[in-house]
Amino acid sequence: MQVSSFKDLPLNQEVLRSLNELGFDQLFPIQAQAITPLLQGKDVIGQAQTGTGKTAAFGVPMVQNLNRDIRGVQGLVLAPTRELANQDAENIAKFGKHSKVKVLAVYGGESINKQIHALASGVQIVVGTPGRIIDLMERRVLNLSGIKFVVLDEADRMLDMGFIEDMEYILSKTPRDRQTALFSATLDDNVMRLTNKYMRNPEKIFVSKDEIAVTQMKQYYLVVNQGGKLNALCDILQDDRVEKAIVFCRTRHETSRVSDQLFKHGIRSQCLHAGFTQAQRDRAIQEFKHGRRNLLVATDVAARGLDIEGVTHIINYSVPEDPPVYFHRIGRTARKGEEGTAITLVNYGEMSNFNNIKAMTKTRIEEIRPQAAEQNDSAIQSFF
Repeated sequence: MQVSSFKDLPLNQEVLRSLNELGFDQLFPIQAQAITPLLQGKDVIGQAQTGTGKTAAFGVPMVQNLNRDIRGVQGLVLAPTRELANQDAENIAKFGKHSKVKVLAVYGGESINKQIHALASGVQIVVGTPGRIIDLMERRVLNLSGIKFVVLDEADRMLDMGFIEDMEYILSKTPRDRQTALFSATLDDNVMRLTNKYMRNPEKIFVSKDEIAVTQMKQYYLVVNQGGKLNALCDILQDDRVEKAIVFCRTRHETSRVSDQLFKHGIRSQCLHAGFTQAQRDRAIQEFKHGRRNLLVATDVAARGLDIEGVTHIINYSVPEDPPVYFHRIGRTARKGEEGTAITLVNYGEMSNFNNIKAMTKTRIEEIRPQAAEQNDSAIQSFF
């Protein structure tokens, strides 16, 4: 029988108390399917996007099953980016608050000496990016011989970023009888080759292609000429219901140009792309996260690992060439059961890529059909 609430799971009182304080009650689908086999010590492959509750799906069993009497590292989570590593570590620490579990996030761009000092003080779960994990291993301050549970979070993204050799090296230094969980938005051949090599009879939790998309999200698209995109975007952003939005562009140049043009139209935004230094990225994310700016114009560097509450709208200024990227983008809204809206601006040259996206889901993406200009100066406003 499939459980529906955290209270139905065989969790200790400390973990249940932490979850109760977080307001966790009903299980999301990935949690309902993954937590029980993980509690039983089984390996699990889960197909799930960020924002579907997957951190609790592996974080709760990890906290529940570790030995609190052992000060050494027992749990290891590999993540592709600094932002996701921080997010995972913060959430796992919350799950383990009353269990007195020590969790540490490690990644590049931060003082390694500070991380070394934290490890020396006794940490039970380490969450980090592959490069920094290996750096700490080579300095002989991170010993993986006591690892009991490894999680590969957003495995497809790590493979896309070229981390396969790092991942295999790290896994080779962990005990062969460890428990392994892998979570990925897509399960392509490269991901499955990794699972076949490093996992033991894993339980597979798949989301079919027809189910890709957050069901509580409203999705729309508007066909416009490339030259009309900026005006359409301004119309969308001037609607009162757009409280907090992320606008996704394809390139750094386009991101900067759109942000600059919005400023000229009296719309203040925060820009974010891979050309930023780590300090600039952190500052941009914090400005947006804490409401000092309610609009973020970004490349896909922001499509992974960001967990920002209250995002009401995602606007795709450009259609991604890779269909799964669309679902990563729109996953920045409608998080944790909340509602959200995604609007994609499609020019005629992008129609083929957009049709590929529509083919991946049965969730309706409704076309906004602009009224004649003489009837309404703002087609988007008339829609809202």
